[in-house]
Amino acid sequence: MLNINSLLFDGHKILSESYSKTPKLDAEILLSSVLNKDLKEIIIEKKLYLNQSNINTFKEFIQRRKYGEPIAYILKKKEFWKYNFYVDNNVLIPRPDTEIIVEETLKLLNNDKKKFVLDVGTGSGCIIISLANERPNLKGTAIDISKKALKVAKINAKMHQLLNRIKFYNSSVDNFFKGKYDLIVSNPPYINNLELKYLDKDIICYEPLLSLNGGLDGSFVLNKVIKKSSSLLKIGGKLVLEIGFDQKYKVMSLLKKKEFYINKIVKDYANNERCIIATKT
Repeated sequence: MLNINSLLFDGHKILSESYSKTPKLDAEILLSSVLNKDLKEIIIEKKLYLNQSNINTFKEFIQRRKYGEPIAYILKKKEFWKYNFYVDNNVLIPRPDTEIIVEETLKLLNNDKKKFVLDVGTGSGCIIISLANERPNLKGTAIDISKKALKVAKINAKMHQLLNRIKFYNSSVDNFFKGKYDLIVSNPPYINNLELKYLDKDIICYEPLLSLNGGLDGSFVLNKVIKKSSSLLKIGGKLVLEIGFDQKYKVMSLLKKKEFYINKIVKDYANNERCIIATKT
């Protein structure tokens, strides 16, 4: 039998020779999940011996991580905002930068009035579910072109007991005509064709291309979202978009063509312009 210390040493060694940029942390996260313990416990209990089943599971996880599979897909879960979400390779893994979208959107939604919110390209549902958890008066609608992604989103909505407050539709944004909304939020695909080739292996080989590919200049889907939002939003309604770090001027131009008033541009944790907020006039 092996103890925690020995397994972490072996796991760290294997991942150090792989694509992992954080081999020690990856090994610790995987083992803590296998043992259902937090990282602090793993560090404190390094001499604890493991049964063979746990050892086999850990070794399997290490091998999967060695070949580039993201930890979130291995463990089938990812924390976002302050909630846990089920994820698999049919949806994009929620990123910390996207939490800025939630933070800024919450500032626009007070607790007093019922608000109708549409999430375009919902994926795992992490944005609309986080918003609904924080704002009890929110009535949500979420659309995605992928049936498999919607299945994941519904699993998460059920897990958070929100199926009665969020409606899900399998639809592209340009073919969606249901309702009028106080706010539309979207984290659409915005990576251009050239940049796709240079993404890390654990992204390009495992995450869904549909959720990444923004076309030739990265604005193909963004343009569709903006165009459709101009008809789906109520007058004075807000549009909150996640954008690529170099897309501010392109997106501003698209918004102005559709007579949106640009309220605010917000930077992410790396100081890149990541979120744009506009009002339908």
